[in-house]
Amino acid sequence: MNRSHMTITTRTISGDRMPAFAPSPLRIAVAAATVIASMWLSTPASADPYFFSTGAPDGLLGTLSQPAGKDSLETETADDFILSDTTAITRATIVGLIPTGTALTDIDNVEVELYHVFPRDSVELPVIQVPSRANSPADVEIGAATRDGKRETLSFHAEVLNPSFQALNTVTDGIHPAPANVTHGDGVARGQAVQITITFTPPIVLPADHYFFRPEVDVSGGQFLFLSAPKPLVAPGTPFVGDLQAWIRNSALQPDWLRIGTDIVVDSPLRTFNMTVSLAGNTVPDVGLPGTVNCHGQSVLALVQQFGSLEAAAQGLGFSSVKSLQQTFKGFCDQGASRTSH
Repeated sequence: MNRSHMTITTRTISGDRMPAFAPSPLRIAVAAATVIASMWLSTPASADPYFFSTGAPDGLLGTLSQPAGKDSLETETADDFILSDTTAITRATIVGLIPTGTALTDIDNVEVELYHVFPRDSVELPVIQVPSRANSPADVEIGAATRDGKRETLSFHAEVLNPSFQALNTVTDGIHPAPANVTHGDGVARGQAVQITITFTPPIVLPADHYFFRPEVDVSGGQFLFLSAPKPLVAPGTPFVGDLQAWIRNSALQPDWLRIGTDIVVDSPLRTFNMTVSLAGNTVPDVGLPGTVNCHGQSVLALVQQFGSLEAAAQGLGFSSVKSLQQTFKGFCDQGASRTSH
């Protein structure tokens, strides 16, 4: 975004304390893949970059997305993106509104969850709480893809993009089951527009598919309102076919979700929303298919083919070590079984 940064303050939570990786099957696969690849690999390729963005905030809406507090429910806002190949996502940015006068050091934590599109990872019960679940996020998150500053699986820093920014409407408290779902929003909000840059440690590895991205930001003494972005997507955003609208829920509504534009705000004429987010990383083609018997071995072979060695793969994809790379790809390969309880 071509905006002057009025204030820049950094807060970082980092680390890479991962449990030891189960050795036997993958180490055997590593050795076999290295021997095989060395026989026919000539010049290792570098990773192809991946980038997605919804563009700059449009000032139309801010929606609550924060963990439960002493006097507040957990509230989650999620927007969708598509991967056309297996991808290691290393970074993300989100833009939101925090109260005027709030110090950036009062942003205590960031947690990110990713979801499949319903009905995956969901129990298909008759819809009784919301008007529709078609094209919503799933009931539950993809466990291997969750990253949390408190668990030292991401680091973040924040900067002020605009010290006085207005969202024309908000969704904070008005999140109710049907038939009371239409509230038309909770009114105007003003505050500081902040961009939070998130680094995933380790990167998130996902196969080609359609997903929802859900950040939660914990602000001491205040709220984080995730700011909307243009819909349909326009430059500098990254348009894609099948772009869905943003959804929201609180812990009282779980496992269901509401469409922010269609179910809650219900403008006339009807308007739907994206949220301001970007994702960056690298594609890793030809790795194994999650849930299949040979996923580990095929993934190792593909990584060695692409980078020349697992050490080079770890460095090229943003992992702190080969062990971290192995741990993450084990989680990637174990994604085949959908979670259906919550």
